[in-house]
Amino acid sequence: MKNRFAFQPRYFLFWLLFFALGRGLFLLYHLASAKLLPAATLGGTFLYGLRLDASAAAYLSIPPFLFFIIASIAGPRFALGKVAGAYTALVASLLALLMTADLELYRAWGFRLDDTPLQYLNSPAEMAASAGSAPLLLLGMALLVLLSAGWGLYRLLLRPLPALPAWFGRRRAALAGLLYLALLFVPMRGGTQQVPLNQSDAYFSEQQFANHAALNAPWNLMSALLLRKEEQAPVAFMPDSAARRLVASVYPLAVGAPAPVNSTPSILAEPRPNVLFIILESFTAKLVGSMGGEQGVTPNLDSLARTGVAFTQVYASGDRSQKGLVSLLSGYPSQPTTSIIKFPRKIEQLPHLCRTLKGAGYRSSYYYGGELAFANMKSYLRTGGYEQFTERDDFSQAEQNSKWGAHDHVLFNRLLRDLRQQPQPFFATAFTLSSHEPFEIPTKPRFAGSDETALFRNSVHYTDYALGNFLREARKQPWYAHTLLVLVADHGHMLPGPWTTDEYTKFHIPLVLAGGALRPEVRGKVVATIGSQTDVAATLLRQLQLPANAFVWSRDLLAPAARPFAYYCYNDGFGAVGPNGWLAFDNVSRKVTVGDSMALSSLKRLGQAMEQVSMADFSRK
Repeated sequence: MKNRFAFQPRYFLFWLLFFALGRGLFLLYHLASAKLLPAATLGGTFLYGLRLDASAAAYLSIPPFLFFIIASIAGPRFALGKVAGAYTALVASLLALLMTADLELYRAWGFRLDDTPLQYLNSPAEMAASAGSAPLLLLGMALLVLLSAGWGLYRLLLRPLPALPAWFGRRRAALAGLLYLALLFVPMRGGTQQVPLNQSDAYFSEQQFANHAALNAPWNLMSALLLRKEEQAPVAFMPDSAARRLVASVYPLAVGAPAPVNSTPSILAEPRPNVLFIILESFTAKLVGSMGGEQGVTPNLDSLARTGVAFTQVYASGDRSQKGLVSLLSGYPSQPTTSIIKFPRKIEQLPHLCRTLKGAGYRSSYYYGGELAFANMKSYLRTGGYEQFTERDDFSQAEQNSKWGAHDHVLFNRLLRDLRQQPQPFFATAFTLSSHEPFEIPTKPRFAGSDETALFRNSVHYTDYALGNFLREARKQPWYAHTLLVLVADHGHMLPGPWTTDEYTKFHIPLVLAGGALRPEVRGKVVATIGSQTDVAATLLRQLQLPANAFVWSRDLLAPAARPFAYYCYNDGFGAVGPNGWLAFDNVSRKVTVGDSMALSSLKRLGQAMEQVSMADFSRK
């Protein structure tokens, strides 16, 4: 290395190559699984893992980059080569040890290194028993290979370290070093895109082993450690046996009780129709006339409600898109202070509508005008088994006419075009985005006003307008007569109305079943049973005559004996809605903060039991 200023980029490159060596070792150790991957997919593990590798490399490069700045100012008194070498040797040894342990842990557990081994610190005997079955000699050789290769790489790229040229001033050198340090911010967050890096960026294949191989084990471990506190269940409200008895009255399968007998009449004209699942961003029932909200904002959705099956008392499980996605597609309740979608290991244990329908012969596709990497959604959807994705990068630059990506009319046009060629039966999911803040729309506003409520109202109206145009064309297509439409919101919204985070009206959302596959006699049916967003999965599967018992936190809202109840979460609190009222409970003060209930005590106990049992289940996954 003749140029001293090559130190920083070469140092960053060293870590990139070190992690590539580690991935190669992982694939070699799990050769039986790697041999099942096509060559292009094997190469993809390195390509799609590069951003996580670069992020980890950037974090690890911070201290040596700082050392470089100090050495530039201090001169020869600061032995940069020795300090950077000692730091690298220490960190590389620790990472090599972790990456070697990950080789065997993955074989035993089926997921990459995270905080799980910390759970065994209080059980050294169990830890020793687990380690006793590991091929220690083979692992020791793997560790030696990784350390030796790392040392060889370091010597090749970074030794010897030249002195600062006499003609280059120390301040200028420090400034150059500071610029390099600032540039690390880009790979740290995975690029300059809108959504910061997460595990979704490494999930590129339908084959889960390939996605796991693309992950960077040290990066995954640090992510898990940062999220560890969010995994912990809150302090219990009551004995576990009492909580489970209460939950059994609504979700018996969640506590191992017998499943109720399915006596729901069919509303479908055929057993295996296509399913077009449309998730409407922020569609609060407050703006949907057929759900008791304002008239005239969503005329197309209201028309579908009048000619389909309208569920007028359904409540979102949470208040964010990623929470709504899991609740709708996996029938899983939200968490008060985190979201299960952040934890790849946990989401792999969830049931999924796509996976269930795929087993019944359905072809699947997912459409979104924005970036699917947002909030780790893509890794969740990949795990769920979707075969084809259309997202922001799949639209032309001219079509990316929204802050978030492609507006909803563009999304629906693509969906309409693709469904003409889609093999049947299909399960197509489309997630709108134009009614997300900042509520920009590409059409003339329908309602007067420039305040935030008016902007939101107009954005909801625009999405409904785009939906109406899509449906007018869809009804002309042969597939429509054999299709069930499911239209539901990902969550509600505080607007319009009082700015409260816990008000039950914020969580009230529309749910409509429509389309050509409905029986004529059920059109116009109104279901007023109080239910949750998590109940959509079981309701749909029962109609398709497919097993729903894996969706233990979901029940059939069309069942004659469905208990009217909904549970929702907001920031460190929960809400409960029943036939006699509603309430919101704050977990910090452990008090009911607001509500209107004739049965306050019993509703509070049922809500507490739901949080206690569901969070215990979340913590165990």
